[in-house]
Amino acid sequence: MAGPRVVIIGAGVVGAAVADEASARGWSDVTVVDQGPLPATGGSSSHAPGLVFQTNPSRTMTGMARDTVAKFGSLDVDGRPCFLPVGGLEVATSPERLAELHRRHGWLTAWGVEGRVVGPEECVALHPLLDRQRVLGGLHVPSDGLADAVLAVEAQIRAARSRGVRFLPGHEVLDVRTANGRVTGVVTDRGEIPADVVVCCAGIWGPRVARMVGMELPLVPLAHQLAWTGPVPALAGQADEAVRPILRHQDADLYVRDRFDRLGIGSYGHRPMPVSPDAIASVADAEVMPSVLRFTEGDFAEAWAETRALLPATREAKVEEGINGLFSFTPDGMPLLGESCDVRGFWVAEAVWVTHSAGVGRAMAEWLVDGHCSSYDLHECDVNRFEEHQLSPHYVTARGCRNFAEVYDIIHPLQPAGEPRPLRTSPFHPRQEALDAVFLEASGWERPQWYESNARLLAGRSVPTPNEWAARYWSPVVGAEALVTRETVALYDMSSLKRIEVTGRGAVGYLERLTTGVMDKSVGSVTYTLMLDEDAGIRGDITVARLGPDRFQVGAGGNLDLDWLRGHLPDDGSVVLRDVTAGTCCVGLWGPRALQVLAPLADRDFSDTALRYFRTQPAYVGPVPVTAMRLSYVGELGWELYTTADLGLRLWDTLYEAVVAHGGIAAGRGAFNSLRLEKGYRAFGTDMTFEHDPYEAGLGFAVRAGKTGFVGQAALERRRERVRRRLTCLTVEDPVSVVMGKEPVLDGPRPVGYVTSAAFGHTIGTGIAYAWLPAELAVPGRELTIRYFDRDVPARVAEEPLFDPSMIRMRGTPAPGDVTPPVVTR
Repeated sequence: MAGPRVVIIGAGVVGAAVADEASARGWSDVTVVDQGPLPATGGSSSHAPGLVFQTNPSRTMTGMARDTVAKFGSLDVDGRPCFLPVGGLEVATSPERLAELHRRHGWLTAWGVEGRVVGPEECVALHPLLDRQRVLGGLHVPSDGLADAVLAVEAQIRAARSRGVRFLPGHEVLDVRTANGRVTGVVTDRGEIPADVVVCCAGIWGPRVARMVGMELPLVPLAHQLAWTGPVPALAGQADEAVRPILRHQDADLYVRDRFDRLGIGSYGHRPMPVSPDAIASVADAEVMPSVLRFTEGDFAEAWAETRALLPATREAKVEEGINGLFSFTPDGMPLLGESCDVRGFWVAEAVWVTHSAGVGRAMAEWLVDGHCSSYDLHECDVNRFEEHQLSPHYVTARGCRNFAEVYDIIHPLQPAGEPRPLRTSPFHPRQEALDAVFLEASGWERPQWYESNARLLAGRSVPTPNEWAARYWSPVVGAEALVTRETVALYDMSSLKRIEVTGRGAVGYLERLTTGVMDKSVGSVTYTLMLDEDAGIRGDITVARLGPDRFQVGAGGNLDLDWLRGHLPDDGSVVLRDVTAGTCCVGLWGPRALQVLAPLADRDFSDTALRYFRTQPAYVGPVPVTAMRLSYVGELGWELYTTADLGLRLWDTLYEAVVAHGGIAAGRGAFNSLRLEKGYRAFGTDMTFEHDPYEAGLGFAVRAGKTGFVGQAALERRRERVRRRLTCLTVEDPVSVVMGKEPVLDGPRPVGYVTSAAFGHTIGTGIAYAWLPAELAVPGRELTIRYFDRDVPARVAEEPLFDPSMIRMRGTPAPGDVTPPVVTR
């Protein structure tokens, strides 16, 4: 098949990979344009140092790097290899970094890449230039190495050309044509090229190209220093380009690579130097190339001093040349992949470094040709993951600069980003500040993790303290808040959940087609359901409340759910979507005394018989109109209470006064997470993602038996019969050994899976870890271990849920014939 007419903008290492992979899958009507010459076009690929370190906290990014190693290792240009497998070595010069290397080794083990933490003697044996007295240990990955990005571009161009792909160097893109919300062509300084699909792989110029279709791309180019020494006497006579492992000294923000008898040194330790995409020189005007700026020698002084301290042999050498090379950074440090939500046919593959380029090329080709990516979970990389405020130039630059400064830092999983904060606050924020809330951030929202004012609750309670790493961004108050929720009642701020209004004459049929549940139920019904991809991967888990015959409220996880819903809107205007999150707010009122709190305040009956579990009704709480949904994500009786943002503060005050009168509290997300794991409630993006199906994830109950005609149905029927892995509950008896997520799970010495979510269950008195395991190991009672830093933590497979399996506390007295699913997630 020739496929659609495709124009790829950018012939760097990403554009070449997309062209190669798409043509290998049968698309040959592909044209690649670039303003520069081939194969060194003048973008970031042309000056990239080529270090490929595969270790990454993201399973997807490690997988893409692993596939880049495999592909580049098979490529050559006229006998010149595109990849040198010299291995990678990250060294520690502090105890904190050595501990971090053990954590990083855990990621490798979890993601299936071989590596070892080695002692100082072996570090020096691997890289003899190291000062033995400075090094405490290292992480050695034998399959890491050096990629020659320009050679890899040439090799992939040759392969793509052999399948009919056309490459047009010296073509500057002036515009991207659109009509009726779709791309129609690309205008260059040498004419227009018709297109059904445009893929922007323009790198540091990506924001300029994206603006041609009205798309804001959250990417900022930053200058990064790379210097080359003159001859190093200790390397005299080295005939091969590289013989030592590529080296990272992350305590000093440095990396080092061989180049025959010289060394290349890169630094992230200097001040961030952002550059506007509009200020980047043209190919004709650039001194060297557009992505290379003049070396600012003063910014490199500290890096050079650290290099000479770590590698004493360099004291006999000098820095002979250097550049400030531009690379792309995003607000969260992840790539930007996918199709514009506003202009169909306009795709981006941006903020991708050489390390992940071949993997991204494969992912994009699968997505384009097959309609979905089967090789990787791309939810972390989807370009439409960002909220509108995250697209502002101020936000993009501030977060991009921070990511540059922290690229080699030790980052805790709960560590919040910095400026701009606070940004998004719920109407309850002033009251939360008055209660001494400790805020963490999610999608820009300030969310209380716990309230210091609740420290008084610790009197007479024993809350175990976890290990030092787990105790960061934690307080024993978290445990007290969880226990009080179970004992009395608590108020939770749930405003950060995305709320989408779906209305119109076609709303029922539209939601029926996109979900695994039945939507055509009575007004007042609430349904927990899933949205699936064509291959039955979970796109999102949502709650759908029917507020009227043609009006629904969808409780979603984030912007990707909104993008999926928008992308499947019918063309006839019969369905209207509105993101109502900013204009509304939500509190969760949960606990055994929740009805005692709410009943005197409300104008409606909230008893079990009047408002059953998974039903909704409008009501007034004091003077405030609310939409009340009887749901619980902590496993206790209670409701989500929604109102407009202008009335939010009054709703909080009305409820909080009554909550306190009944011995209750306001509680934070730390307690919430502990309680949800006790009930086995999954979190999309953490516990399950695009790559998992409902049966693997333990969410088969959300697929209505006998339902047909929904997206992913055919693939789901096939996958149901071949469940090979399961999301599994593990318990950890030692309260000190609380893990944090992404650790490998071992069966004896054999890695068999990885942890997703984890917390201490304060009600049940044991640690909890959910993990993906082979189905044959997901047997209650099975003894396993979790590799946590440099030690093995005993764990046992458990039946779930761990707390209140009969669900009596949430459901109260069920009405005759009322059927409730065993597990619901948020």
